[in-house]
Amino acid sequence: MFLQFENQKLIDFSLQENRKAMQEALNQVNAQMGRHYPAIIGGKKRDASERIVSINPSNIDEVIGTCAKADSKMAQEAIDAASGAFESWKRVPPEERANYLFKAAEVMKERRFEFSAWIVMEAGKTWKEADADTAEAIDFLEFYGKQMLYYAKGMLVSKVPGEENECFYIPIGVGAVISPWNFPLAILTGTTVCGVVAGNTVVVKPASNTPVIAAKFAEIWQEIGLPDGVINFLPGPGDSVGDYLTSSPETGFINFTGSKDVGLRINKLAAEIVPGQKRIKRVVAELGGKNAIIVDKSANLDAAAEGIVTSAFGYQGQKCSACSRAIIHKDVYNEMIERIVAKAEKLRVGPAKDYESDMGPVIDEKALNKICRYIEIGKSEGKLILGGKALEGSGYFIEPTIFEGVKSDAVIAKEEIFGPVLAIMKAEDFDEALNIANDTDYGLSGSVYAADREKLDKAREDFNVGNLYFNRKCTGALVGGHPFGGFNMSGTDSKAGGADYLLHFMQAKAVSEKIM
Repeated sequence: MFLQFENQKLIDFSLQENRKAMQEALNQVNAQMGRHYPAIIGGKKRDASERIVSINPSNIDEVIGTCAKADSKMAQEAIDAASGAFESWKRVPPEERANYLFKAAEVMKERRFEFSAWIVMEAGKTWKEADADTAEAIDFLEFYGKQMLYYAKGMLVSKVPGEENECFYIPIGVGAVISPWNFPLAILTGTTVCGVVAGNTVVVKPASNTPVIAAKFAEIWQEIGLPDGVINFLPGPGDSVGDYLTSSPETGFINFTGSKDVGLRINKLAAEIVPGQKRIKRVVAELGGKNAIIVDKSANLDAAAEGIVTSAFGYQGQKCSACSRAIIHKDVYNEMIERIVAKAEKLRVGPAKDYESDMGPVIDEKALNKICRYIEIGKSEGKLILGGKALEGSGYFIEPTIFEGVKSDAVIAKEEIFGPVLAIMKAEDFDEALNIANDTDYGLSGSVYAADREKLDKAREDFNVGNLYFNRKCTGALVGGHPFGGFNMSGTDSKAGGADYLLHFMQAKAVSEKIM
């Protein structure tokens, strides 16, 4: 079954007019650098005594902007505002709620280059990666808006003699949205509007690395006239504001995307009943991955090498779906290594604002140091065949790094690195490749390159991931076409961008009336 929905087409930056438009947007953003953005609670701007300072990861001497650093008192005010707004928002017809999403999508389309430019500067994404982020945000707005129109019809029920029966969907209440920095617009948008279009109100706590993009997102809703208090923008630290929102008795659901450790902490906090709590909180969590691409001896080797390099080093490996393990059949192992290295060697590392850059910086100094520690560990677990160093300069740059001869029990084969580090592993046969791929606590995404249909059919059954791809890269899930979410420690497999995602933010109410 297919929904009448089309993904946004990506910008073709090989065209001069598009490169010119992007450069103009970057100039526009540069002119706004250093501005301050308050929180927005109940439609009113609220400042704080402390500030979050956002730094350009390509040039740490540049301040993108500052945001109010909210505390627990402001978090409670945001919850109160959301609670107050819920009483009227839940009565707004689903069609009207969906129209707000469609209006927001039109604003993003009109300002597409500008939003992408902010992502380039604050998140360190290259032009293509930033545009894909913005396009996905627009997709979420349009997809979830259309999905709400479908759910407005209610649930199908069977006939019962002598009764009139119906089952319809109602919202839950106040939700907490805790979004990540690696898709600072797309995931922020998707995790926010899914609850809102379903009739809930939300408090949004964006990642502290990318608060300015989130502030620009928050401005859209005021621009299109969304009722005050439906979306409350609350930048602040996760260990105080995030925990407060999660633990509040008034919070009905938490929509979180981030690391496994933080996600498990949120799940634990949400499960603890606190005084005044009247419902079991729902947790929707999309966590990390240790994703593998398997290359069978029957594969198109050049296509496999391209898919591995793109998946491993796109956005510097800072995607939960990034390929961090390449598992290669022994018969094509050496040839595949040559092809992978040859392609990775051509990648240009540089400031994200430069069109020529294939890889930008990692997000901050903490990430840089963590990745470098894993690289040092990797030197004792495999053979370093490419990269391995942080680059000098004013940004957080790391070379694309590849190890080969890595065993399945190695640290760099087990733990999520979240950086441009690839471990290449040899398999005796396809069955062993599958066993290696599944030998992880995670289960998010994976790919198989093979021309042998029996191998693909076996992987379809036995490769234990939520998003499995054949003969293509393991990153780049599209809203609608590739419902996204993983198994095991990769999260709740909630399938963002899927046809049933909105059900996580609604509850079904059955009403039966006896015919008199």
